[in-house]
Amino acid sequence: MSRISRSRWLVLGVLSATMLMTVLDGSIVTVAMPAIQRDLGFAPAELSWTVNAYLIAYGGLLLLAGRLGDLIGRRALFLAGNAVFAAASVLAGAATGPGMLIGARFLQGVGSAMASAVVLGILVTTFTDAGERAKAIGVFSFTGAAGASLGQVLGGVLTDTLGWNYIFLINVPIGVVTIALAIRALPAERGLGLSAGADGLGALLVTAGLMLGIYAVVQIERYGLRSLWVGAVSLVLLAAFLVRQATARTPLMPLRILRSRAVAGANLVQVLTLGAMFAFQVVVALFMQQVLRYDALDTGLAMLPAALAIAGVSLFVSPRLSTRFGARAVLLGGLVLLIGAMAWLTRVPVDARYVTDLLPVMVLVMGGGLVLPALTTLGMSDARSDDAGLVSGFFNTTQQVGMAAGVALLSTLAASRTEGLLAGGAGEAVALTGGYRLAFTVSLALLISAFAATLVVLRRPRAGVEQAAELQPERRAPAL
Repeated sequence: MSRISRSRWLVLGVLSATMLMTVLDGSIVTVAMPAIQRDLGFAPAELSWTVNAYLIAYGGLLLLAGRLGDLIGRRALFLAGNAVFAAASVLAGAATGPGMLIGARFLQGVGSAMASAVVLGILVTTFTDAGERAKAIGVFSFTGAAGASLGQVLGGVLTDTLGWNYIFLINVPIGVVTIALAIRALPAERGLGLSAGADGLGALLVTAGLMLGIYAVVQIERYGLRSLWVGAVSLVLLAAFLVRQATARTPLMPLRILRSRAVAGANLVQVLTLGAMFAFQVVVALFMQQVLRYDALDTGLAMLPAALAIAGVSLFVSPRLSTRFGARAVLLGGLVLLIGAMAWLTRVPVDARYVTDLLPVMVLVMGGGLVLPALTTLGMSDARSDDAGLVSGFFNTTQQVGMAAGVALLSTLAASRTEGLLAGGAGEAVALTGGYRLAFTVSLALLISAFAATLVVLRRPRAGVEQAAELQPERRAPAL
């Protein structure tokens, strides 16, 4: 392996470490919530804010952070984000009360948004060869899948052995090492300059709109229809942002990126797919615990084949298939497998047996290992060197919105259906299963819609040489 190649793979290691830290932080805290509530005196209604504060800051700032990376330099923003995240983790681990922990979690979300918003932008400008890029995206997707599986296990181990504080403090050495390696590995670069996109009003509109939108989504289970008013305000602000970008002299987000069928299509498919699949993880786990009476360990072990299948396919299979058949074909194949998994779940019985009723689903969801890398490839395929951070931030934003909206929508529908069945005299297990079946049916509809959108909106990706050429700044389109 040449020196240049080693340098590129070191960059991938740094980016993957940040991805792992971000994914871990999103899942590891859920296991420790009972211990946090007990030690810090959280009221039941406040406890969810240990998660919500992070999500609102993270999802609300991704788009702005991605564009800032293009303007001031993606390397500089990546380093600053990791530093903020590590410092906030120290505050979270040292928290002595609910307010301090919630504030630290918000700051963690800020730092995580700053770092992760530019990760894909750095990746696609580093790996310009189509084959190497497919391998790099496969490794990157594997890291995400592994982190999601590892988070709950690691959270339980750390909480039981060292205390809940260490689920945050473990981020500090990871962050320090990542910063040290990033200083060495990431090439120095100059951004476009703030004057190329210094749109303060646009930044205010998009950040406020996204934060309010995510707030409405995460609070919908608690406040129901009242959250829709907040969501409506969010949509108004985001619409105003788009109008502003169409008229601003130096827009924060040049609307040309939305004219790319690859970018627009991949982000649309991502919202639909992750809305179904992230909720799948939550709803299936609830079904096993509340209906089949699995304990937490049994549930984790039962879902382990799915995590291993997704991780293995994304690392070893997806890059080869993408290189040979193209990302669009791989995406369609992965969606077919996911549709099969969800269709199987729509008929799950109250007395489901793991081997016949659930294990086939855990195998079929290996389609996620095809879908996620293919979406990343398509979503970043038209990114140029001067807007790769923005496209990366946009892609990560729709990812977070899709996951949060999917969980909120399907959980609400399942709970409403369950309440209706209970009111009609059904037993608890039957009512719960009825609610979960409705959630699986809606997830199936979302995946079928994603398949249709892929066929209609997404064209076949260009050859790798053409995609690499688009990354060069001299091929800029006329400014809006």
